[in-house]
Amino acid sequence: MINEARPQKVTKMLEEIKLRGRKIRVDENGLYSLNDIHLAAGFTKNQLPTDWMRLPSFSGDYEAVARRITGKSRNWTKIEMKSICYTNRGSTGGSWAHENLALSYAAYLSRDLATEIRDVFLRYRKGDETLIPEIQENKARQDNSLREQHRVIGKEIRKGYTATLKDHGVEKPLDYANCTNEVYKPILGGTASQIKISRGLNKKANLRDHMTASELAFAMAAEALASERIEHANSAGYLQCKDETKLAAGAIGSAIQSDRKNRQQRLI
Repeated sequence: MINEARPQKVTKMLEEIKLRGRKIRVDENGLYSLNDIHLAAGFTKNQLPTDWMRLPSFSGDYEAVARRITGKSRNWTKIEMKSICYTNRGSTGGSWAHENLALSYAAYLSRDLATEIRDVFLRYRKGDETLIPEIQENKARQDNSLREQHRVIGKEIRKGYTATLKDHGVEKPLDYANCTNEVYKPILGGTASQIKISRGLNKKANLRDHMTASELAFAMAAEALASERIEHANSAGYLQCKDETKLAAGAIGSAIQSDRKNRQQRLI
């Protein structure tokens, strides 16, 4: 991939490609992580990149790529050699290689794996923009999976929070709803009914079924902290529980806003 024109959109996509659910990293020179390919193939300590590099077949492939990239048959400089393949030692090290060598390594690991990678590369070469919706679809699946995990955990936190409210004297359904609204206000920017209206949801819809993974996590943190505060203060009745919930959610909301403000300042 060195010194070769590439479509701008696809270049960014290539850095985000996942193989068998695992991201294959690309370094600043466009070389692929052989260690990521090894993991994607499902291997542990077998057929490591360093094992492959000791084989005579690797030397032949390496020289062929080097001739093609540099236009020289031998006497390659260290910089030229590193633009084709290199290995970093140590606990954070790894092996990186030109796409042609990455394909050779994949074939060494598994013919099926090599075919999968080759298919992606060929589509990339053709500027196949159908890769874009595929990547977006994969990301959506991952986001939904993360969201569902948060939802499951959030339900348990929610049960603990409502149980805490009950133990401390909250009885009326409306009081439970008002305490919950104290969670939503600093995190979502309004009460449950206000958020449903702003998002075009039915008034009977379960708002948490329409929250993002991040929003669920924030609500989770607020309710968990509120439970702690109510227990610590030994709150008695609806008003005290509501006040403690407001303080807990406010703390989470302030942290969120502070972080967002900090990120905006870095962009200025």
